[in-house]
Amino acid sequence: MDTTTNLRPFPAINYSNNKVALNDGAAQWTYTELRQRIDRFASGLLGKQTDLKEERIAFFMPASVDYATTLLGIWRAGGIAVPLNIAAAMPEIEYALSCAKVTRIVVGISSPAESLTPLYSLCRGLGITVVNVSELLSDKILVMPELNIGRRAMMLFTSGTTNKPKGVVTTHNNIRAQITTLLEAWNWQENDSIPLFLPLHHIHGIINVLCCALWIGARVTLFPRFDMGQILTGVEDRDYNVFMAVPTIYVKIIGELEKLPEPRRKRICAGFKDMRLNISGSAACPVKLYNQWKELTGQTLLERYGMTEIGMGISNPYLGERRAGSVGVPLPGVEVALFDDAGNIIEGDDSPGEIRVRGENVFLEYWDNVQATEDSFIDGWFCTGDVALRESGYYRIMGRSSVDIIKSGGYKLSALEIEGTLLTHDSVAECAVIGVEDETWGEAVTAFVVLKPEHSLEHAALKKWCETRMSPYKIPKHLRVLESLPRNAMGKVMKPELKKL
Repeated sequence: MDTTTNLRPFPAINYSNNKVALNDGAAQWTYTELRQRIDRFASGLLGKQTDLKEERIAFFMPASVDYATTLLGIWRAGGIAVPLNIAAAMPEIEYALSCAKVTRIVVGISSPAESLTPLYSLCRGLGITVVNVSELLSDKILVMPELNIGRRAMMLFTSGTTNKPKGVVTTHNNIRAQITTLLEAWNWQENDSIPLFLPLHHIHGIINVLCCALWIGARVTLFPRFDMGQILTGVEDRDYNVFMAVPTIYVKIIGELEKLPEPRRKRICAGFKDMRLNISGSAACPVKLYNQWKELTGQTLLERYGMTEIGMGISNPYLGERRAGSVGVPLPGVEVALFDDAGNIIEGDDSPGEIRVRGENVFLEYWDNVQATEDSFIDGWFCTGDVALRESGYYRIMGRSSVDIIKSGGYKLSALEIEGTLLTHDSVAECAVIGVEDETWGEAVTAFVVLKPEHSLEHAALKKWCETRMSPYKIPKHLRVLESLPRNAMGKVMKPELKKL
């Protein structure tokens, strides 16, 4: 294995290539133009230095050529890239900047103007220099440092749903491993074209879409946010042959398709059908949604499992059986095992256990948090905290042990399984299930639901409906009807917020 990297892992950007790499609004950027822009930016970052020596450089911008330039330019110059959530509140931004000990923050031409004024004020108080991408595009191209593949490359912050967000540090080698396993597993090709509308402070958009596409030489169409109209027009016009989204996006698309006149709905559905791959991830894909999408578009969604610390670890196959409600089998080069409460590997199927992962894809450390890093590994295995069942080799996620596994009346119940059943109720649009402390049951199954327009639902009616669909101990003992569920930027329900209710 190579021990140095110089903009590797991105072979497509390393040679003269007039193929389009990025569509950014009305502008197109070829691989040659992108490479030149990255070189200019990296040179501007370096200034009089020869190596950034893992300087933490944050950036605050939506999907754009500026984003790609900044991410790859920081890596090229030897820094640690710290992408920020452009939708985050300023106290959250302050926490990330302070935790990472950021020295400089880069903004782009398309950075949201309403957020820049408070950002400048915050950075002045922290002594952090704010600079625009345009100011760093040097006319003098410098010699780039030769970087050991084990050097730190990126820091992403966990969602912080169960505790304070932690800075997840990945090396160049981790990132290369995360990309190459997906290139093989999902059959990425140079002629692929994909829209990117996912948040770019998260592994899904950064690695699964942007980095995989730029490694192989594919084309990415960049959207600052999810734009239903433009994206469906692109699908209708056959602009894309790969599509990756979170379940909530698929739900929104289905809702929009149902409103459209039949001729246009058929054209858009045909556009999805003609794609070679549709992927769902970052949150559990309900079986009902999986089946709806297949019925509408003819596409069998490929669901996978990953997290900030490991990239992707498990995936349904590109070729072969894709199972509804399952995240599939371990990816190439990734070791996955289930462990019981005593810390023993579970050899057979049908017994739940914690998912643990080993491989070059697994992160290096939590930034400046030795104890949390040590606590997350046992005998070289990273402990994900997620519980799963293995069924004929395929993994089915039961939920996160801290929020999705409900211990009620002596049973370990999967909140995700109960949610999947409740979503088939004619009145339920969205739902989330948690365990609430209870003297009798230990934890009482509690359902929070968002109803479809002009529908109502009483607890007694729900219990009666559940009686023929799930075991008595799984039936919700409490029901709360809400106007909306609290979600983070990736569409995951924030269950700790529900517990507060």
